[in-house]
Amino acid sequence: MKLCVIGVGRFGYQVATTLTDNGMEVMAIDSNEERIASIKDKVSQAICINVTDEEALRTIGIDEMDVVIVAMGEDFAQSVLITALLKQNFSVPRIITRTINKLHKDILLLIGADQVILPEQEMGIRLADMLSLPFNALMRVTPDVSLSYHRTPKELIGKPAEAMHSLYGTVCIGKKQKESIEIISPQYIIKANDILVYAGENQKLERVSKGS
Repeated sequence: MKLCVIGVGRFGYQVATTLTDNGMEVMAIDSNEERIASIKDKVSQAICINVTDEEALRTIGIDEMDVVIVAMGEDFAQSVLITALLKQNFSVPRIITRTINKLHKDILLLIGADQVILPEQEMGIRLADMLSLPFNALMRVTPDVSLSYHRTPKELIGKPAEAMHSLYGTVCIGKKQKESIEIISPQYIIKANDILVYAGENQKLERVSKGS
């Protein structure tokens, strides 16, 4: 998959470098030479051009991209211009645009953005969701369903991971290994020091946390 990030501010830089770390082919473009210099060794391509120039975008092959991320949320006029240009004049399958408020989001969707993200708002919601849960949450999937992690409940030590469902009504999907998660099979025998990752309804996950 080929991706292009337009705008290498803090948000764009983080998106582009993380996508690259995840094995994606990423082109980063910006009209600021210093920003391009800061990222040129961290992505597949880094190009300094006028990001609102249709011919310049065509020259670098923007229409060969599978996804274009317009990362300049603070400059709404420029985001609108680039999103409209990409939608009307290029055959990019998916355009994702960053913005800073709901009104701007609605406008960007109207002119053709396939997805509009509000990073600050979404991060605030995620933080509030996690803080409002009475257990260690990895993420809240819906208001009533989450992914969480806990040490092994005593009654599960020495039993297969699939026993989690019959005892607590939740599913054990993996175990934490430092900063990563190792997927485990239903037949995995749970050990005393395992920190397990569960999926299920919040009320049931709270029961797991109290048993661990």
